[in-house]
Order: sequence, then C-alpha cells, then structure tokens
Amino acid sequence: MNRSVPALLAVCALLAGCSSGSSSQAGSGNTTYAAQVASTDLYAKAPQHVEIGITSSTQQGIELLTSGTVALTISPYQGGPGTAFSGSARYIGAPGTETDTGTAHLTDPSAGRGVYELDGTFDQPGVWQADVTFSVDGAPVSLSTQFEVASKPELPAPGQEAFRTKNLTMASHADPASIDSQAQDGAPVPDPELHQDTIAGAIAAHEAALVLFATPVYCQSQFCGPETDELARMAKSGPKDADYIHIEIYKNFPHQVNAAAKQWVIRPNAASDPWLFVIGPSGKIVDRWGPLFDPDQIMTELRRLAG
Repeated sequence: MNRSVPALLAVCALLAGCSSGSSSQAGSGNTTYAAQVASTDLYAKAPQHVEIGITSSTQQGIELLTSGTVALTISPYQGGPGTAFSGSARYIGAPGTETDTGTAHLTDPSAGRGVYELDGTFDQPGVWQADVTFSVDGAPVSLSTQFEVASKPELPAPGQEAFRTKNLTMASHADPASIDSQAQDGAPVPDPELHQDTIAGAIAAHEAALVLFATPVYCQSQFCGPETDELARMAKSGPKDADYIHIEIYKNFPHQVNAAAKQWVIRPNAASDPWLFVIGPSGKIVDRWGPLFDPDQIMTELRRLAG
C-alpha cells in the first residue's frame, strides 16, 4: 500500500489513472516490481475494459513490462461480495512504440510503454483486487493491487445518450492551441481533419463517431500524442461515413479546460485522459477506452456501426 516507491512514481508518470488504486511491490534480488490499475471510473453491473500497468525498478532505473500476455485474476478484496473473473490479459501498447513481440519482457519507457487489458464485469461495487502473474527471463513474478469499483459511472458510459456537444472546430473563432495543444507559437493545428465536426453534428447526421479527449502537449501519461496521431491514421483508413473527432482538454493550460472536456471527462474522482468514446449513429455511446485502445478492435467496431 506504500505509494512512495520509485516504481509507483513511474507508473503514475506513465499511466493514466494513478489515483484509482494502490500498487503492490515484489522484489527479486535488486529488482522491485510494481503493478497499478491504469483504468479509471470502473463501475459495477456492466462490461468493463480493465487495464493494468507493470513496472520494474532497479538502481539503474525504471523499465515497463511490455508485449505478450499476463495471467490476471480480479476478485473482491478480502472476501468481500462479488464474483471473481480471470483470464489472459493482452498487451496494448501506445501507438508508435515497440510492437508486440508475443512474449512479455522489460522495456525502456522511451522504446515501449503500454498496459495489459482484461474484459469482465464487476457484479458488485466496492474494493476489488487484481492479482497478476508473469515471468521475466524464466523467473516468476506475482503482484497484487487494490482498487475501487463504484456503483455507477461518473463519466459518460456505454448505453447512455451521448452529450450533444458543440466542441471547438477549425471553424471556431478560438486560439488554435485550445483546439490542439500542439498548435502553439504560430504553429498550425497538425490534424485539421480531426477538428471539422462536432459531436452534436455527428449525431444530427446519424453518423458513427470516434471521439478522443486528449491533450498531446500536457498529457502526463505520454499516451495522448501517440493516440491523437493514431486517430488521424484511422480517419484516413476507416469508414468515410463516420466522424473522427479530437477534443483538446485545455482552453488555457493549466488554468482553464475546454467546455467539451469538462462536460465529458473532468470529474472530481475521474479527471483523466486520454479517453476514446465510440458513439453510434443513434447517438448512444457504444463503448469507451481509457487510457489505451487497440486500433484494430476499434476499427472492427466502427465498421460494424458505420456499415
């Protein structure tokens, strides 16, 4: 439960949702491993994408576990109410970083960073525990970490009606940096195709939409920039009758957030990014991912909706 160790600091710096749970450490010689649930706004009675990050700390520095799968069991903490679920959590890397080699191994964060994802449903709110096991160079490692599951979501969630948000676009009379934080000091908005439409407009047109809330410049997790770039790639290769929308978090960093971001992803207990929402042509939220998503999985779902 100690949150001050170097390994946990690395998790907090590289993974979104640092405040969502505690971490555990397991040592092997001069190496200390730590696990942290990266997902935020977990809640009961609905399917969830549970993402967990794993770090290794030595005197030489911090590395992240990447690639392959890990065994993950999620159960009520200390025999509390609820039904456990388990499986092989698969690796989801930040776009543009080291590709999945198929075998879990330690990687320098500058080369590869990501999380392991397992889908399941919490049947009761309360404190839950994630037990993860894996091997590094033949040596087994077991970790546990606790986290909260609420009775209902704080952020917009699948099955709910999407907010008819009139987010900033290229047509807005606004500081370009409030449209995309990369557009500073006279630089243009790097991906104008992601800032052509509003959520309200997509819903009115009965089009499916991918909506990414991310601040590429100010993102602590280092996931926002790569994910914004990935959304731009998806916009080029995905269905043409769908909308691809990036919404910058900050109107004026660090003092003021954009109204759209405040409406969707800023809450007292769940103020985190990046978040990707899939909105169907009916205007209902179909799915959401935070902090990382698998582009192939997203495109399969989007093609189904758009088709």
